[in-house]
Amino acid sequence: MTSELYRLSATEVLQKTTAGEISVQDYAASLLQRIKARDEAVEAWAYLDSAYVMEQAKALDAIPASERGPLHGVAIGVKDVILTKDMPTQFNSPVYTNNAPKIDAGSIMILRKNGALILGKTTTTEFAATTVGSKTKNPHDPGRTPGGSSSGSGAAVGDFQAPIGLGTQTGGSVIRPGSYNGIYAFKPTWNAVTREGQKIYALILDTLGFYARSVKDLELIADSFAIFDDVPAPADFNVKGAKFAFLKTMVWPSVGPGTSAALGKAVTLLRAHGAEVEEISFPEHLNDLPAWHATVLAAEGRVAFLPEYTTAKTQISPQLVGHVENSDKITRKAQLEAFDKISAARPIVDELLGKYAAVLTPSVPDEAPLGIQSTGSAAFCLIWTALHTPVVNVPGFQGENSMPVGISLVAPRYHDRHLLSVSQKVGEIFEAEGGWRRSN
Repeated sequence: MTSELYRLSATEVLQKTTAGEISVQDYAASLLQRIKARDEAVEAWAYLDSAYVMEQAKALDAIPASERGPLHGVAIGVKDVILTKDMPTQFNSPVYTNNAPKIDAGSIMILRKNGALILGKTTTTEFAATTVGSKTKNPHDPGRTPGGSSSGSGAAVGDFQAPIGLGTQTGGSVIRPGSYNGIYAFKPTWNAVTREGQKIYALILDTLGFYARSVKDLELIADSFAIFDDVPAPADFNVKGAKFAFLKTMVWPSVGPGTSAALGKAVTLLRAHGAEVEEISFPEHLNDLPAWHATVLAAEGRVAFLPEYTTAKTQISPQLVGHVENSDKITRKAQLEAFDKISAARPIVDELLGKYAAVLTPSVPDEAPLGIQSTGSAAFCLIWTALHTPVVNVPGFQGENSMPVGISLVAPRYHDRHLLSVSQKVGEIFEAEGGWRRSN
């Protein structure tokens, strides 16, 4: 039925538009109906113009079949820290209310050229840099956070308001909302995707990532952004006989019962399907990775927010003011030490991860916490952001309150397509047998 088209994955949309079974206009209208029905409960959008969405859809339908791009008609929600030439980019900040630069970010240029339907701008925390939640609520329980700072994109994809969402991660802002909203989230290798035209918090941490409800859709997006490995990923990866590891990391004391149980069940399921799974740990000299990340974040943040501090100090949050004013608390020596120690850690961790098909590790401490004032903890994610490795959140498990809990799969840098291939097969198992089911 036309009214149910909003449930289609990006891959299914392409199949149906290519076959002439549906028009982009029919599909867009169904998405807009879904958004209208659910917007009061979820509030995932910072900006959405229904008339303009339909105008784009009509233009896409008019393109001859031979000239259509590989993302023809696929609707995408864009985190509101990424520039869009035909929509405002407001960063959830009063400094930029109704701000509308007439330029697309590099990522949006690529998506448009490939035929994507840019649906609207999704909510974010202030400059994607604070831990104070936006207006957005978790689609599975409006009393809980959808995570942050990519709150709107995660919630929109989790609620069938868009098949693809763009997020950014400096600590855990792609993977955490993926877990909280019960969807796949992909943080590629750092700098594998252009960041031109998006607000930067920390240049050596920020990574553009993606949300979807299937790995096939993530692979579709990876194709569009020319993400590839030196060695092509196997087309026939089989969990049976594969070697995995699970890694609790140095922040394991922060884990809650939901994630602890999910990780245990994930290991059990993989072994039941014929995989070998062993427990590993980081070398002890890497135990300060979270502290090094915090130093880098603060040092980079004072550079990133000096413009707003200089021109509109009273209009930005105390957290961002603190980044600038507390700069003397981090010496240049400490800053360089953190930079260098993280850099030295990366090849060591790559070698460790490279021994396995993938390494399982927590995405979050537990299911989404109550309240939308805070976006939850990034403790388990920030390690991998600092290390620049690709990460996929795989859904399928649940916590004590029947909310989704995901597990992260991690691989060495620039093994992104390999990781997606593995995540496809692992995801099939976790979704079928992990115990969590979408209720909407």
